[in-house]
Amino acid sequence: MNKKNYIILFIISFFILNIIACYPEFGKTVIQTPDKYKHVFEAKEKPILKAIARVIKEKKIGSNVTINYKDNFVDSDYVTTGDWRTKASAYVRKIDWKESEVILAVTTEKRTENGWEMRRLLEQRQYENFFNLIDIRVYEEMSNID
Repeated sequence: MNKKNYIILFIISFFILNIIACYPEFGKTVIQTPDKYKHVFEAKEKPILKAIARVIKEKKIGSNVTINYKDNFVDSDYVTTGDWRTKASAYVRKIDWKESEVILAVTTEKRTENGWEMRRLLEQRQYENFFNLIDIRVYEEMSNID
C-alpha cells in the first residue's frame, strides 16, 4: 500500500468510528420525565380513548388499563418483563368538532441496584407506529354500534 491508500483508510476509519461512537445504545439514555409525543386524529374523544386502551392492551405496554371519560385520560399500570417495566398513559384534547389531539407517554424503567431508573427506550419512529395503529383502531371503534 502506498501513502495515499493509508490516508484514505485512516479517514474512512475515523468517520466510521465517529458514527459508531455517536449512536446511542439501546436503553442507555437515562431521563427524568417520560417523553411525550402528540398526534391529531379526525375523531371525537370517546372512540380515540377506546382505541388507545385497545392498543395498550394489544401491545402489552401496560396492564389494568383504565379510561377516564370525564377527564379524557387513559392510564395503565406497569407491566414487568425481566429487568424492565413499562406503562403507558394518554390524554385526549378536543381541538374542534372533528379533530382531537392525543398526547401519548410510554414510561420505561430499568431495574438497577438503586431501584427503578427511567430510560428512553422508544424514539419518535416507534411513537409514530403506535399512532398509526391507534388510527386504525379509531376507525374500528367508530364503526362499532353501541
